[in-house]
Amino acid sequence: MGNRQRKSRRKAIRLWFIKRRSKADASHLSEISDNDEQDDECMDGFVGRSLDMEPCIRNNELRIFVGTWNVAGRSPVGSLALDLIEWLHLKEPADIYVLGFQEIVPLKTKTVIGAEDPTEATNWNSLIGKTLNSKYGGAWLTPMINPITNDNYQYDAESDRRLRSDYEISSPARGQTRTKYELSDRVGRYKLMASKKMVGVFISVWMRRALLKKYRVSEVKVSSVACGIMGYLGNKGSVSVSMSIGGTSFCFVAAHLASGEKKGDEGKRNHQVSEIFRRTSFPRLPEDRRKNLPLTILGHDQIFWFGDLNYRLYLEDNLARELIKQHNWSALQEFDQLRKELEEGGVFQGWKEGNIEFAPTYKYSSYNCNRYSGGLPSRAGEKQRTPAWCDRILWYGKGVKQLSYFRSESKFSDHRPVSALFSIHVEDQKCARSGLVSFPPSVPSTIPSKAVTNYKARVIEMLDLHSYH
Repeated sequence: MGNRQRKSRRKAIRLWFIKRRSKADASHLSEISDNDEQDDECMDGFVGRSLDMEPCIRNNELRIFVGTWNVAGRSPVGSLALDLIEWLHLKEPADIYVLGFQEIVPLKTKTVIGAEDPTEATNWNSLIGKTLNSKYGGAWLTPMINPITNDNYQYDAESDRRLRSDYEISSPARGQTRTKYELSDRVGRYKLMASKKMVGVFISVWMRRALLKKYRVSEVKVSSVACGIMGYLGNKGSVSVSMSIGGTSFCFVAAHLASGEKKGDEGKRNHQVSEIFRRTSFPRLPEDRRKNLPLTILGHDQIFWFGDLNYRLYLEDNLARELIKQHNWSALQEFDQLRKELEEGGVFQGWKEGNIEFAPTYKYSSYNCNRYSGGLPSRAGEKQRTPAWCDRILWYGKGVKQLSYFRSESKFSDHRPVSALFSIHVEDQKCARSGLVSFPPSVPSTIPSKAVTNYKARVIEMLDLHSYH
């Protein structure tokens, strides 16, 4: 009688699996459970648990602030902090700040052909760090404010963790206790991930420290391309940062292209863009050989290109100024050289730019002045320049949404700073896995055959044991 009962239960199990397979619908997921009373009498009280067969991938949203500013060779001063606060739009803080500068040193013979001097870049990093972290008060410290001098640089997450640990275990003053808030004061909410200087072109990338715990941030590399005088001097060119956040790769390119508003000058700029694409590289180290890392700009998932791109207007000066007085930005954009490149699929084929709803950012008459250079009546010693949107921010890749695109009103230089805020999605491969079974009802197609066999055997074993009681 016992053998018959066990055979009957085994038969019921086989029938149950067959019926489950015949009802399979691969278009959705379901748990191992069924409400069919007749088929599931022998399955009462049985609960499935997850087998964690594949890594969990979850899309997360980040806010990236991208800014560009040609500072006309001027050194940062303490009073500039208020201008930075406006430019960085700190009322709505971002997760990542990517800032590109041009002409952080005067473009003179000594600075162009001489050895790189990190002083000005360090000063800018110091001011940016203090501004980003000022809302927390207290003394702000950061482990790195000097720009990276070697293109083979890679961010060392482990040493960063050790440094933070050193901060946390250092002894407080006698009679005092250190709170988490005070620790964030000292280390800073935003961390400098990378910065790179080439003559006057400079990039600085900052990230909220909380993201370093949430995501795996890796493969932070830098690259520079000099394509100015004779095609190889650094008065013009680009500095770039490559990095991976979770499962998404990013490339940030800060550029300063050839100036000039004569006919044909746009061709020089286009050539420099092509050179930057061709010559920017992020070589793999020996330990990276098995990793599928991007080597070029276009190898990344999401790319941002920004700077003083110097594209001008195909329009006479007096007509441009009249449209500016009318705030007729759409009419003015019809004559914009870069917009023409984007529409006709030139060097920036497939790239995007947000709608421009602000006045041209170049060239203003003098420091602390809100008047464009040139025009009538002419002024002695003043350069005649047709106003133009020289300072731009472009992007390339899927999963990027621009939330805003605006200029700030700092009168620090003859350019106005420009900013854009983006919402982007990254793949996070570190998310927690569910403990509840969830896989397609066609069990054998999802779980390896050996696992299914063991699974069936375990169910039958449980039923056999139950039959003796």
